[in-house]
Amino acid sequence: MNGVKSLETERLILRQWEPEDAGFVLDLYSRWEVQRFIGNSPQVMADVAQAEERIRTWRAMDHPVDGIWAVELKDRKVLAGTLLLKGIPASGPPPLQPSGDTEIGWHFHPDFWGHGYASGAGRAVLDYAFASGLPKVVAVTAPANTASQKVCIRIGLRHQGQTARYYSMLCELFELTGAAA
Repeated sequence: MNGVKSLETERLILRQWEPEDAGFVLDLYSRWEVQRFIGNSPQVMADVAQAEERIRTWRAMDHPVDGIWAVELKDRKVLAGTLLLKGIPASGPPPLQPSGDTEIGWHFHPDFWGHGYASGAGRAVLDYAFASGLPKVVAVTAPANTASQKVCIRIGLRHQGQTARYYSMLCELFELTGAAA
């Protein structure tokens, strides 16, 4: 995560993923309730080798602003989820190409749903994104993912309706510009 700093809120630390976090990554992404809204063909993670590879990919990101953070509870020093800020691919034939837009997203362990952690981490990353000079941030959700849509609204993103502009699938689109933030 070159160029991306750790971020903190009152309750959370957003930090780089470490190799020893593989057990949590496997636990998180092997759950259907977490994966069901991710991508056109959701799949659960099958083994620790996949978790280790995902962490290596996240750690290899080389961008001055984008990042994928491990979200840790400050008071308990336990991982709760993932917060991402990265380029979002445009719809089209595989392999998907960059759209030029930046997306924010989150994946949290079900044990930590409903406690405001996604909203707190999301707001911290939005603040970081705009302080770093990004002009606009988007979020997309599956139409049925009402929980993530509520997080989008709570952190200030504005619903723009449905779009098929990203990921070659129909999504609910939310966005915020730096001027509006």
